[in-house]
Amino acid sequence: PLFLVIIAALKLSAPRHPVFYTQARVGRHNRRFNMVKFRSMVPGAEDQTGPVMVNEKEEKRYTKIGRCLRKWSLDELPQLYNVLMGEMSLVGPRPERPHFVEAFEKEIPHFRYRTQVKAGITGWAQVNGRSVLTRRPEQKLKYDLYYVNNASFLLDLKILLKTVFVV
Repeated sequence: PLFLVIIAALKLSAPRHPVFYTQARVGRHNRRFNMVKFRSMVPGAEDQTGPVMVNEKEEKRYTKIGRCLRKWSLDELPQLYNVLMGEMSLVGPRPERPHFVEAFEKEIPHFRYRTQVKAGITGWAQVNGRSVLTRRPEQKLKYDLYYVNNASFLLDLKILLKTVFVV
């Protein structure tokens, strides 16, 4: 039912825009896949700039509905499809875009080790810093590597429970 409400809201606010958005991401063992999200930005948001990191507080490319979806992380719900397809897990390091992976691997030692496990909808970095860490990849990596080295059912359960309170 929540999907239907979100789809209706997106279609009513922008009838000609697609509801879903896919974007190439890097998953386990550096394999690329198309991650699915509800559209939260205007179509062609990066046509002029190329890949840029989102700055939540100053972001002007969000649609009205999209800003709300992002605030509550509801734009991430369609990634359950990626989980069902085996491309992602509920818990794991968030998958990065190929452009940023290439840049981070050159600048940050050990960045590639975060892909030893499946990417997740939520992760240790998200519950310990959420979007603040987006612009601090070296700090986010510390959380991701902690998860890679300590992955367990109990840690996953802890992350899932913390996600509810963080979001």
